[in-house]
Formats: sequence, structure tokens, C-alpha cells
Amino acid sequence: MDYRQLDTLRRHHPAWRLLAADSAPLVLGFLHRAFVEPNARARPQGELTNALADHLQALREDLGEDAYPRPAGEYLNDWASDERGWLRKFYPPGTDEPHFDLTPATETALRWLDELQDRPFVGAESRLMTVFEVLRQIVHGSETDPEVRIAELERRRAEIDAEIDAIREGRMDLMDETQVKERFNQVERTARELLADFRQVEQNFRELDRQVRERITTWSGGKGELLAEVFGETDAIADSDQGKSFRAFWSFLMSPARQEELTRLLERVLALEPVQELAPDRRLARIHYDWLEAGEETQRTISRLSAQLRKFLDDQAWLENRRIMELIQAVEENALAVRDQAPRGDFMALDEPAPHIELPMERRLFTPPHRPPIAQQVVEEDTAEVDASALFEQAYVDKLELEGRIRRALQTRDQLSLTDLLDEYPLEQGLAELVAYLSLAAEQERATIDEGSEEAVTWRDEAGRLRRARFPRVIFSR
Repeated sequence: MDYRQLDTLRRHHPAWRLLAADSAPLVLGFLHRAFVEPNARARPQGELTNALADHLQALREDLGEDAYPRPAGEYLNDWASDERGWLRKFYPPGTDEPHFDLTPATETALRWLDELQDRPFVGAESRLMTVFEVLRQIVHGSETDPEVRIAELERRRAEIDAEIDAIREGRMDLMDETQVKERFNQVERTARELLADFRQVEQNFRELDRQVRERITTWSGGKGELLAEVFGETDAIADSDQGKSFRAFWSFLMSPARQEELTRLLERVLALEPVQELAPDRRLARIHYDWLEAGEETQRTISRLSAQLRKFLDDQAWLENRRIMELIQAVEENALAVRDQAPRGDFMALDEPAPHIELPMERRLFTPPHRPPIAQQVVEEDTAEVDASALFEQAYVDKLELEGRIRRALQTRDQLSLTDLLDEYPLEQGLAELVAYLSLAAEQERATIDEGSEEAVTWRDEAGRLRRARFPRVIFSR
């Protein structure tokens, strides 16, 4: 970093301008309380305005009535202006009330201020162990020699066997309170930093969306050239290091087994006595659900980009059709204007009104006619009695009952996979009931169907035979 680069950052970067502003204590203190502490993302304007008004009233009682005299709504709009860039003001789809969210620059400023806070102690051991573990993963994951990888796995297996033998002999190495506190502090900081990084990922996709909209508005060339360029940039972002990392993170987090494991680990860690002495934020136990919400917002941003491209195609097709109709109408008007003034002589001669083209591959090969044999026989009436009750024993699946099962199961949890639901309510009508569940998942907005993963369910039919079906992973959300 040289002088010119730092001077440019000081004058233009929103985070630097925020830290240097006279109202920085007000802005950062309120935004930390409104967004960071509750792990909130987008908040409606009315709700945020009321919260800021209460915050300003408390400051005026402490600092005097002349402190921060402007209304709360003006402060929010000022912080969201292009000159400030500390908040993002937008309208979510389907709503007419503006919402506010933090910008990545504000997240950076808040994170830097958090580094200035006094810490009980600075943990060095846990970070050193993390460095060693990550280096081992890099070396082991990039090793191409099978013998070396097998030797490393055998060494680790020997260490695990030795630890098992020591535990059986009554010798267990337990972490002391300092080690537990140090590692928990590292987990807490990493979890919150990861939640803040989602805003930067979402901002990158919004920048792509803005560039695409600007290019569509000013584009004067062909439609194919524009789409090739836009899709090329989209693929470049998806195949970048950030895009690949986000897809891997999202795939890992969407696994119900991983979510349950993470919930179980957080509950056990938060129940430890050394961790309770730190007075941890209980919302940390649900941090992975905040990650899911942030990831879904990023996915919605990508969906809006696709919708914009679809709208461009529709608008371009309408404009092209309109231009064709204008040309046809102009030809008709000119023809009507000269219909009583026919040109002398042969004006134009055409052999045929349209070219006649016959391609060799369009000629059908010779196929001999097929003469079906017809046997003459008399069909006699069958006098046997047939049981028609089977026509009235068709299976009927009540979707309302299935929806009620899903709602009752989601009353005690935020997410539920279809396999867990079938464990509580086994299939009674076999494959027809399973298809009805999949139909409900496709109709509900909060349900997710993961085509990349499969699950299985078994049941017994009316004859007692064991049946088994595989289907994509389905997750119902409250």
C-alpha cells in the first residue's frame, strides 16, 4: 500500500469515511445494536425508524436536546445515500415498503472496531493448532503419490489406536478451562465473521446484476452477442474461487445430517462450565440458521438476475415483432398508393411465387405395405360373473391430512426432511402417498428439493411384500 492508494481509500472508501465521520459513534453504535447483535439482515423502514427514534431520544436525554436534532428517517436516508454508502436501501419483491441492510463497508468498520475491544486473553495455542491442521489438509489433499497418502493415513490410524488404548487403560487427556475458552472464542469470532462475509458475497452478485442491467439498457448490437457476453461473465463468477467456495459451503450446510450434527455440537459446547463463565450469546446456538437465511438471500439475488435476462429476451422479441409489423404496414400503404398507376410493360417476372426445394434426405424410403392377417371367428358372450368391487377400491390420498402432518411436525423445529417425517408418520398408502408428499414439496415456496442427493424409504404393500423407493432429498421449512 503506497501513499496514493491510501489517500484514495481515505477519500472514497465508505468504511474509512464512516470511521472519520463526526457522527461515527451514533451510526456504528446504532447499526451494531440493530443488525449485528440480533444477527438480523434486512429490516423494514418503519421498524428501523422507530428503533432509531428511541435511540436518539435516549442520547438526547444524556447529551442534551440539541444533540442529533434531525428526524430518524432523514438519518436513515442519509446513511443509505450514494455519498455515504453505509446502508443499502431496497424494495424486496412483493412489498412496497423499503428495507435497509448493512453494506460490506459497514461490516468492515464494525469488525475493525471489534478488534479494538479489550479481550480477556489472546489465544495463541488454538490458532497455532489451526494453522498446523490446515497445512496438513493442504499437503495431504494435494499429494499425488498413493503410497505417501496411504502412509499418512496409517500413521493417523496408529495415533488413533494408541489414543483408544490409553482411554481403555484409564488415561484421558482433557482440555483445561483455558484451552476450552480459547477455542470457543475462536469459534464465536469465526462464526460471526462468516455471517458478515455473506454480505460481501451478495454484494458481488448485486454488482454483476447492476452491470447486466446497465449493459442491457445501453446495448445496441445483436441479442446473441449480448447474451454470450453476459453468460460468459456469469460463468466466470460461478467458476471463480469465491463461487466454488460458496457452492461447496451451501452444499455442506444444506445437508440435514450436518445441520443436526452442528446443532448437537453447539448445544454440548454451550453447556460446558468454562464456556458458561464467558456468558456467551445464546443466539450462537442458532447461528447456522442465520447462515441459511443469508445464503438464501444470495440465491434470491441470483434468481433476480435470471429474471432480468428473461425480461430482456421478452422485450427484445416484442420490439422486433413490432418493427416487422411497421415494415409490412409501410409496404401495404405504398402498394395502395400506386395501385391505380400500374407500371407499363413487364414490371417483374417470377417463375414461381416461392422457390421449390427438395432435399435428398427428405425423400422417404420405400416401405412395403403391411397386410395384417384377419382371422374370422365368432366371439361368444362370457357368462362368468366378475367382481366389480375392485373398481371402487381405488386409493385416495388426502393432501390436507398430509399438510397437517407437516405443520404439526414443524411446530417444534425449523426444518424437517421428508425421511424424518416418514419416520413419524409411516406410509399407509404406499407409492401414491409418497408422490403426494413430493407434489406438496413442489407447490410450497418454503420447501426445498435437492436433486443432487437421494434418500430412500421402505414400506410393505397389501400383500406383505417389502417395497423400496428412492427420491430426491426434500426439506420442509417453517
